[in-house]
Amino acid sequence: MDAVRVALLREVLDGTEWLPATRRFAGALRSSVVPQGGGLLLVGTEAYEPWHLAAHLVDEAAWSGLAELSPTLVRHRVRPGEPAHLSAGLGRIEAAARGETLLVVAPERPGAGLLERVHDARRAGVTVLSLDGGDREIRGLAHEGLSVPGDGEVDLDTVQHLVSAAAGENSLPVPRGRRRFRDRLARLADQLTAPPPARW
Repeated sequence: MDAVRVALLREVLDGTEWLPATRRFAGALRSSVVPQGGGLLLVGTEAYEPWHLAAHLVDEAAWSGLAELSPTLVRHRVRPGEPAHLSAGLGRIEAAARGETLLVVAPERPGAGLLERVHDARRAGVTVLSLDGGDREIRGLAHEGLSVPGDGEVDLDTVQHLVSAAAGENSLPVPRGRRRFRDRLARLADQLTAPPPARW
């Protein structure tokens, strides 16, 4: 979802609880990975793999200059011969250590195996965040969580768009030349409206 669509979505949801809630959650995500220099693991349930959120976080990492937001997608089933960026299995959660962050996206109750791994990761010092459908067990394991009921005014996909967009924008100016969201939009507008380079 591009910046214009996110802006329209925010306009529609203005005045609801969702904008401050997604910004707060995005802030927790950003503050857990940026000071650590990365280490973001993203996992879904057996029935739901958060490909879309992974792609948006990779985009936000590139656009914002916050490479730390780029996640490792952890998958329940990894087929032989798949590319490296799709080859992290559940064992990656077992190997997670203090300083890393685990974001669990669970529209339905996660299976016992995943819950056990999340519990062990938390005990090892991993920061656990959850975007969930309201399951109490996963929320009980999370340091920060945001529940999206299936019968609510927004769905989990919409909330993921809002969270990923907010994670890479509107932070205070940070060192190393990173730009704020408005700066990125202004730069993009300049590039799109600039005349083509002269050819000699």
